Amino acid sequence: MSVRAAMAGVLAMMLVLTGCGGSNSGGQHAQSPDSHDVPLPGDYSGSGPGTLRKAEKLPIVDRRITRVAEVAARITYVSTSGIDGSAQTVTGSVFEPVGHAPEGGWQVIVFGHGSTGIRSDCAPSFSPTFNGGADSIRALLALGYVLVVPDYQGLGTKTGYHPYLDGTTEGYNMIDAARAVHKFLPNLSDKWLAFGVSQGGQAAWAANELNTKYSSPDLNLVGSVSVSPAADISGLVDLAMAGTLTPPQSIAMALILAALKNEHPEFNLDDYRRGAAQKNWALLTGCSDDNPDKRMTVAKALSPDDLRPASQAAADLLRSYLVQMSGLPKLPASAPMLVVHGDQDQLIPVAWVEAAVRRACDMGDSVVSFVAIGRGHGDFDAGSALEWMKKRFAGDPPDSTCNAEGGPSIHRVPQILPPILTDSQ
Repeated sequence: MSVRAAMAGVLAMMLVLTGCGGSNSGGQHAQSPDSHDVPLPGDYSGSGPGTLRKAEKLPIVDRRITRVAEVAARITYVSTSGIDGSAQTVTGSVFEPVGHAPEGGWQVIVFGHGSTGIRSDCAPSFSPTFNGGADSIRALLALGYVLVVPDYQGLGTKTGYHPYLDGTTEGYNMIDAARAVHKFLPNLSDKWLAFGVSQGGQAAWAANELNTKYSSPDLNLVGSVSVSPAADISGLVDLAMAGTLTPPQSIAMALILAALKNEHPEFNLDDYRRGAAQKNWALLTGCSDDNPDKRMTVAKALSPDDLRPASQAAADLLRSYLVQMSGLPKLPASAPMLVVHGDQDQLIPVAWVEAAVRRACDMGDSVVSFVAIGRGHGDFDAGSALEWMKKRFAGDPPDSTCNAEGGPSIHRVPQILPPILTDSQ
């Protein structure tokens, strides 16, 4: 199989982690913070963001991963809340390939997963298949990358809550995961790349923007890849007011509202939910692999009024929160960006992402943006992303579609390699 075909297959598998609408894992979260974990050595000195607090061997790991992983561990590290700036404990998974590190050390990919839920036990590190991501992890290890998968704040720990779709928090969690893995594993390159899908696409984008002022000077972010990113979700309010939320958007809205209630105890949920949404609230706000088929059935049966804000004032309040949580871009990016989306996305409309890309270009960012014609939130092959990643790690000059004809987002038929990337090996 050619390198190009192998890479395309990797990203196709990675798209199972998109979340919100359901999960392809078909499994339950078998691990817990009370598992009998095996502690591992690391540099536990220091303090502040990126400090490694704990590293332990994952007790249950899919065999597809163990065959190609020298290390499969769960780490606990210090990060920062994007809500109030407080220090937070965050968990995540780390995987190192079998074999000797290449000259210059293993290159690092910090992968932002899609929506898995807002409860602590929804963390990917608690799932033996990592919410259906075992094939993705295996393939990236086979390509010679160290992979770090942050759970995000509030997932995987019994302290605090998960500020769902708060891009600043997720961005900090991504950057601090890159810091923490350098305190855990030897023989790492200073080069790392942020890669994310859906919620993780937002996280990768935010990490790129936050990197200049927040990251360690001895780490080199070479780029970010955002697949179907939740760059700006404020438009969900207008859809809710109009009663036109799609089923995946209804599930995402329920998770957003539940997270806001955790963050703001005074937030009145009953201004935003009623009828079948209120009756099935626990199901709608559960982990993505808990009864996904039943959850989608309920979401499809919701009436236009079930998630409609009760007043214009309620709508305005919700919109202010969503702008604060997302609203990307907020700052100029520190490294080149690749944004990939589908024009039939039923969760994050392509127009929202295209508008965010246009704003990023106006800020002077180096962005390559492609829209796959006829494809949805995660059902398209965007293998060119991994080729783009190879070029960033190699230090090649970045391309941009910001000023391209038909840009800044180029619509193309999937699986046709765009001219801008044809020189990849």
